[in-house]
Amino acid sequence: MRFRAEQHLRRQRDFRTARERGRRIDCGGFTLWYVRRADENVAQPRAGVVASTAAVGNAVKRNRAKRRLREVFRRNQMLVPADFDLLMIAKRSLEQAPYEEIERRFVDACRKIFSEKT
Repeated sequence: MRFRAEQHLRRQRDFRTARERGRRIDCGGFTLWYVRRADENVAQPRAGVVASTAAVGNAVKRNRAKRRLREVFRRNQMLVPADFDLLMIAKRSLEQAPYEEIERRFVDACRKIFSEKT
């Protein structure tokens, strides 16, 4: 499945809502915030990715971290209910983690979170 434009968190308000009203789970190389959306007619889950200079490093490292997290979401978005927003915040340790480990942690977190919610 593609990671379509309508699946991206874009507005600052959406990022803020995920941080203020959402719940958090630590996934090692990244932190996952999740919040249920109030919209009634939603078709797909949305995700936003943050990688700060202080937490991750220079632009090359930040962009790589964001690409990896977006790909993890793209490949496993079927685990997330359509009415949820996710915010993934990269940490410095994400750079050393193999992709398979990042994906496994994301899948484990989604199963833990959303098996309780549904």
